Amino acid sequence: MNLFTGESADAFFGGEVPPAVRELLHRAAETGAQQRTPLLWTAQALAPTCLAVYYTLYKHHAGRREFEQAEEAARRGLKQAAAQAGLDEDWSAVQPDPRRDFLHDGPARFWLFTLKALAFIHLRSSRPDEARALLLQIDRLAPQARLGTDVTASLLAGGSPGTDRS
Repeated sequence: MNLFTGESADAFFGGEVPPAVRELLHRAAETGAQQRTPLLWTAQALAPTCLAVYYTLYKHHAGRREFEQAEEAARRGLKQAAAQAGLDEDWSAVQPDPRRDFLHDGPARFWLFTLKALAFIHLRSSRPDEARALLLQIDRLAPQARLGTDVTASLLAGGSPGTDRS
């Protein structure tokens, strides 16, 4: 899956990537990191309901160790995914519900995946208690979701992560 181009990301993230946004993502993939940032935030402004853009934004900023910006992008994506999936805006208020599907592609899974991203961002921002709370919520809601939380959990425990990447 190429998240900068949106190819195969539409189903995973729930919803279409508009052509103008797809073009911005293509341009962002082909440019340097400094020029990438404004292109990605422009894409978000053009399509605030497009979940793939939030993923690309928080991965971009986290990769550059710009954790404040990564967290901002992840929080915005979490809020948008919650609205699309019919979840409470407060992630800690979401309760297990057998009718809710966190295992299949779409906004609910993206929401859960973004909780994992926030846990990683919190861990890298020296906020282990917040990271732990997010991981506990993921495990409570969908322990079988296979999101790669073991990497962040291992880092929290002071161990070495496995091969899966957060």
